[in-house]
Order: sequence, then C-alpha cells, then structure tokens
Amino acid sequence: MSRIAETFARLRAEGRVALMPYLTVGFPERASTLELVQAMEAAGATLFELGVPFSDPLADGATIQRANQRALQNGISFADCLATVRALRERGVKAPLLLMGYYNPLLRYGVERACAEMAAAGGDGWIVPDVPPEEAVELQAQAAAHNLDLIMMVAPTTPDARIAQIAARASGFIYVVSLTGVTGARSNLSADLSQILERVRRHSDLPLVVGFGISNADHVAEVARIADGAIVGSATINTIETLDPADRANGIAAFIRDLLSKL
Repeated sequence: MSRIAETFARLRAEGRVALMPYLTVGFPERASTLELVQAMEAAGATLFELGVPFSDPLADGATIQRANQRALQNGISFADCLATVRALRERGVKAPLLLMGYYNPLLRYGVERACAEMAAAGGDGWIVPDVPPEEAVELQAQAAAHNLDLIMMVAPTTPDARIAQIAARASGFIYVVSLTGVTGARSNLSADLSQILERVRRHSDLPLVVGFGISNADHVAEVARIADGAIVGSATINTIETLDPADRANGIAAFIRDLLSKL
C-alpha cells in the first residue's frame, strides 16, 4: 500500500478529511519550502502538493503564476524540486509529497530518470495537469514501476466516458477540479460540486480530492461533507506573501489551523 493510500485509509478510519496545501518549491525564497512544509504538517496538513516552477503554468491563475516566476528567479530547477523532497524526508516529514508540474520539464529531465529519483528521494507521485490519458502511458508505467502514484484530474466539463478513461489511469486519488477556469481563491464553491463528485464516483472508488477555489475554513468544511480531501493553493500562496519572514512558520501554521477549525 502506498503512503497516499495509507494516509487516506487512516483518515477514513478516524473520520477525518485530508487537507492538502499547495506550495511552489523555492517560493518566496529558495529554501522556504522546507520550513513551511514542516510547520504546516505540525499544524495538521496531511498531504502536500509541491509545485515545480514553470514559465507557462497554463492551469494556474495570477497568484500561482507569480509564485512560479519568483521561484524561477530564485534559480529553482526540476532537480532542485527532487532535492527538496529528499530534504523534507531527511527533516522527518511523514506526509505524502507530490510534485505538481507541467509535462515539458519532466519530459526533458527524462521520465524514467525523474521517477527513479523521485522514489529514491521519498516522494509519492505526480500531478501533471497537461498530460491527457492518451499521452500518459509512459509516465503511468514508470510511476508504477517505482511505486509512485499518478494523480489524474477531472473537470466539471469532463464527459462521463472521459471520466471512465481518466479513472482507469489514475492511482492514489482523483483530483476533482471544482470549477471551469484556472486556479485562484474564490468567494464561493460551485453549486454543482456534489453532482460532479457523484459522476466521478460512478467510475472510481479512489478518494476524491477537490481543488481550485478553496480558500477558507467554510470551504474546507463544505468539501469535507462530500469529498475525501481539499486542496488549498492560491490562498496558501497569498497568505505566505503577507507573512513576516521572521515569523513565517508560525503564521502559516496558524493558517492551517484556521482552515481546519470548522471540521
């Protein structure tokens, strides 16, 4: 059983929902991710989506684009992201760690090499939003060969036949995009979210984790009633930008505790 599967099994037995913050590796400073992940895990975060900086993050809104540019300016490479995963494990982080990135940097690095090094570093899988199931064969095979999960994404506009095709390639959990459009904090979640989740459940018994637009404790509580986990991305980045660097760890821990406060 993978670390991701073990985490969801434990949370289910405890009657809890997963909270998965998104962080861009190397934002706001090169080494910031290490301190931030440790503080967030201690505060109750249960999985982590670590963004690989890329110059054209097509699924992301202005906030995460800005974080990507800052990390690139800090000189963060694909290899640095793998090294960050390793460093987090060396520091004692136990939560599942996934690298989220676009396919071009991963392909250029080498799919087999990336999967081998990700596994050796202690990582748990990939989220690659611009790889459709038809193009995921090599990545899926190499991920499976190295005991990594490949997280697939389903959108509100995805037809049922396509959901079935995506679910057949997925492992770990399915990332359910809550709305059409790009990432970014929103005031309200989609009124159709429960129907989207019901459609996905017809095709998979994997945990369903909701992302895009989740930004506060009310949103997390709403998702917890109908799904297995919540991903908080842009709101996390926005919060980090407001924090005093001298007290950033305490500030981000307080943010995580607040997100969980209504569960």
